[in-house]
Amino acid sequence: LKGIEVDKLSNLLQSALNEQKSDSSDITSFSKKVAQVNDNTDEQITKSREAGLDAIKNGEVAALVLSGGQGTRLGFNGPKGMYNIGMPSGRSLFQMISERITKLSQLASSSSPEKGDKDSEPDAKKQKVDDSARSIPWYIMTSPINHNETEEYFKSNSYFGLPSDSVMLFQQGMLPCLTNDGKIIMETPSKVSMAPDGNGGIYPSMVKAGALDDMKKRGIKYLHVFSIDNALVKPADPIFMGYCIKEGADCGNKVLWKSHAHEKVGVMAEKSGKPCIVEYSDITTEMAEKTDDDGRLVFGAGNICNHFYTIDFIDKVVLPNMSDMYHVARKKIPFYDQDKKETVTPAANNGIKLETFIFDVFPLSKSMAVLDVNREEEFAPVKNAPGAASDSPDTARGLMSSLSKKWVIEAGGNLVGEKDSNSCEVSPLTSYAGEGLDKLVKGKDIECPFSV
Repeated sequence: LKGIEVDKLSNLLQSALNEQKSDSSDITSFSKKVAQVNDNTDEQITKSREAGLDAIKNGEVAALVLSGGQGTRLGFNGPKGMYNIGMPSGRSLFQMISERITKLSQLASSSSPEKGDKDSEPDAKKQKVDDSARSIPWYIMTSPINHNETEEYFKSNSYFGLPSDSVMLFQQGMLPCLTNDGKIIMETPSKVSMAPDGNGGIYPSMVKAGALDDMKKRGIKYLHVFSIDNALVKPADPIFMGYCIKEGADCGNKVLWKSHAHEKVGVMAEKSGKPCIVEYSDITTEMAEKTDDDGRLVFGAGNICNHFYTIDFIDKVVLPNMSDMYHVARKKIPFYDQDKKETVTPAANNGIKLETFIFDVFPLSKSMAVLDVNREEEFAPVKNAPGAASDSPDTARGLMSSLSKKWVIEAGGNLVGEKDSNSCEVSPLTSYAGEGLDKLVKGKDIECPFSV
């Protein structure tokens, strides 16, 4: 109880209740430019990539993953980041990201992208960022339920080749659960009922854990934040980072255009002329189906939790305004029953959890940048159990395999064997985004399934 700031908690609750009662502003389509990545040879994309690589080389870019969840829906008893989707290498989601960071750090360094012997895949536990490369700092936001296990996982795997001092784990924040009249709920006579404060709790958690101070000390100017459950995520993506930097953005959002009008995903929009994310359930059928003169969905920029921030924006704009960003979530919250002398789980909603979403800060942005990327190259969600029709380890494996085959073909390789195999893999240590494969595959028959 001593650690609970009662006055602050009271203010958060009152602000959240006021927000809940207020009338929503009219929702309009996002009016700013949305750049599209359709052709990686496009001059603008090339310049963006160069700007991103320069910022990485100068030590100005860090990556942060939201990984507080467990793999329960996947049938996995452990942190979701430790989950292996079944690729030939057996890499976990954490390992994939770690090795992409290693490779990108090499690419951004003064050494050639092709530096080193690529005829054989390096041992993941022994692979180190080249001495000439500055490793991209990686911050991992865990939760109280998985922090210790995640920390031990990285230690036991030697941080998958990353320097240990470039990886920082910190925990998501927790807030007390409240009764409908604002009193703190006790789970037991000596334990307060606590709940995570939502993925928007990243901002105060960065301060409390010292992550923000660490970024400042390192000279970090730009931060890439993304979710753990995307097997194709590109950490510190130089194209996205570079595009936002060149646009002078304080905040940025990488999006995927909706595959159809009623895809259940939040979209970029505006309220009162300010950028925001609007949930699919909050737009009308007419709005969802509205198209522009080119036949493209007007409310089509789907949010995939992949964001850019300047450190100044987080420090000087977001944090001073956090008290106005919490929402009320009415839930069934276990409580200690004084009469029964036991903890009881209610049959109906009996209390309030305060939470905030990571995109709640978008309206604070004065220069929002949005980049629309290719779904098949950047998004392989891992949310549902194996065997599910979508967003499962099986579908993610298929998407990763298809992308690996595409890269090999583009590098001049000739696929033979089981071409429909979903067990084709290009190691993240071999290539970050398809570059550098020609020396390995050009003019050669590559037997599917393969591991390059």
